[in-house]
Amino acid sequence: MLKVSHVTKYYDTLKAVDDLSFEVKDGEIFGLLGVNGAGKTTTFRMIIGLLEPTNGTITLDGVPIDYTVTDKIGFLTEERSLLTKLTVEEQMIYYGTLKGMSKNDILKELDYWLDRFHIKEYKKRKIKELSKGNQQKIQFISAIIHKPKLLILDEPFTGLDPINVELFMDVMREFKKQGSSIIFSSHRMEHVEMFCEKLVILVKGKSVLEGSLKEIKKEYRKKNIHIIGDVDIDAIKKLDGVVEVLTFANEFIVKIENDSIMENVFAIVKKGKNISEFRVEDPSLNEIFLSKVGEVYEG
Repeated sequence: MLKVSHVTKYYDTLKAVDDLSFEVKDGEIFGLLGVNGAGKTTTFRMIIGLLEPTNGTITLDGVPIDYTVTDKIGFLTEERSLLTKLTVEEQMIYYGTLKGMSKNDILKELDYWLDRFHIKEYKKRKIKELSKGNQQKIQFISAIIHKPKLLILDEPFTGLDPINVELFMDVMREFKKQGSSIIFSSHRMEHVEMFCEKLVILVKGKSVLEGSLKEIKKEYRKKNIHIIGDVDIDAIKKLDGVVEVLTFANEFIVKIENDSIMENVFAIVKKGKNISEFRVEDPSLNEIFLSKVGEVYEG
């Protein structure tokens, strides 16, 4: 289990991370979210031991993270860190050796993953000769080739088409099933919703929202009502508690402040004609994210 306890990090007078605490259990996928400059990268660098916290502690399975435990960590950075003049094989031998693997084990794992990602013909090719998507696959392999206990993925789907996104997702599910702790960061909130049981949203280095995704959605009382049919939208817009009405080609989405508004909306809808759908759903994580981040900046 990864445990981050009351961690603060200063760069001179700039407070990049402000009293941050969270835990990632074995076999759990955890979301660390925030806009650019929120403190995510600094947090990642402290977790992998590249930076020392100004205050607070970070432990993996109860042990402070230093070079005695970093072999258990895999990290896929948002910025590519590949040595482009090396071949794929040379690159993996270099990374695997840094993680304490033997050359035979490195080549065995490399052959497996190249085949898994349908790029085994690139083994002897230089990194710079690969497409951006295939470079991303190589970077992902470099993060998982040593079967890490803790896997940190910062924007892992960059440059990937939907088919390869699904390939990456399958691997993440496998590592979760095997008991690895995974920290996942992405600006694509739909990806976060698919994977993360728990999350933290950072703004200016400080947590503004944390907990299980299920509970976060439950406590965020706003709802969205999807309506298909001929209804008096102007009457719905005038109701107290209706925040916004979005109009699409054959559907209306009514955003309401809380559950208590639903009956009033339904009372108007049932007077309409050709009603084929009245569906209430929780807001998306993207909506919650924008709301919480906006509250801080507007405040």
